[in-house]
Order: sequence, then C-alpha cells, then structure tokens
Amino acid sequence: MSGRFRIESVVTEGTFALDGGTWNVDNNIWLIGDDTDVVIVDAAHDASPIIDGVGDRHVNAIICTHGHNDHVTVAPELATRLDAPVFLHPGDDMLWNMTHPGGRYRQLEDEQRIAIAGTEIQVIHTPGHSPGSSCLYLPEAGALFSGDTLFSGGPGATGRSYSDFPTIIGSIRDRLFVLPEETLVHTGHGGGTTIGTEAPHLAGWLARVNSRDD
Repeated sequence: MSGRFRIESVVTEGTFALDGGTWNVDNNIWLIGDDTDVVIVDAAHDASPIIDGVGDRHVNAIICTHGHNDHVTVAPELATRLDAPVFLHPGDDMLWNMTHPGGRYRQLEDEQRIAIAGTEIQVIHTPGHSPGSSCLYLPEAGALFSGDTLFSGGPGATGRSYSDFPTIIGSIRDRLFVLPEETLVHTGHGGGTTIGTEAPHLAGWLARVNSRDD
C-alpha cells in the first residue's frame, strides 16, 4: 500500500432497527486518508469517536454504504460538525427517510470516483442487502469496503424488508468476485476477510438460490 494514505477504523455500538425489531450491533467506521484529508465510510451511532478519529483533518466526504439506520445514524450531525457532504445511493432513499425524514444527501452512483490522498475510491453498486447497497474499492491498497454486502463467512442478511438473497448473490458474483483474490475485505461489522477466502463458497450460495431455501 502506498505511504501516501492509510486506512483506519473506529468501532461504535448502538441499535439497528427495522421491521419492528431492534438489535444491538457494533459497527465498523472506516477512515481513508492521509495527514491532511480523509473520507469517512459510514456514520454509525455516535459522532464523537468518529470526529476524534478524524482529528484536525479535512473531511472530503461521508459515504454511507447503505441506508439502514445503523450506518447513517449520525450522518447529518457529522455533515454539520465537519462541514462535509454525505453520499448515499438513491436506491436507499426510503431507508434514509426512516431515520432522517427530509434530510439531504448527495447521490452516490455506480462507478463514481472519489479522490482522496492522491488516489481514488471506486464505487461499486451491489444491491441485495438493500436496493442501494454499495461497496467501495481502493485498488491502490487492494482493499474493498463491503458495508453489509459481504462478510467473513458469507453474504449480508436478506431476511428483512427491501432485501433479496438472489440479488445479493448476483452482486457478489458479478461485481466483487471479479476483483483480485488477495483483495482485503473491510466489513461493516466484525472481522475482515479476503475475496479469495470467500469466493470458493459461491457454489453453495448459488445452490441456495436455485433451491429457494432462503
């Protein structure tokens, strides 16, 4: 990885709520940048530790990988306190409005490029966990920020509103498993993995799709 930029993480704890249920969750917030500028990936639960992680750096963007409340909790607060734009794929507008009705954000688009610290973050739209779910690829670091699309051990959950198991498997197969096997996967919750570690399980996931077991 180039010495021009680095990847840091902040973990916050709070509640995920959807379809009348609530779950206590720990979220990974990722900071991509150098000593001067940084991009925040996801805005979970509590602004203070995220702001502490940023320090005195300029925030170029706050990118939400999807619209579930635990990934956008403090996005408007961070936007105000750090004078930075929030980006979200418009496919998740209905989820955003459950948490921030009428709140504003900029549209995150498939194949969009976001410049930071002499390199570029590439946006990959990966619907399934939610319609607007997107992953962020940093080729120079060999790193993927997968939100809740891909975890160590399998795809993100699809048993709730606006999610679909065949769709997430198609997204992972066609958009993520084409990346180099050594690509590090930085997830929205829990520990990381690599593309090469997860790819051999694809046949089993496709069998679930074909049998309609999910």
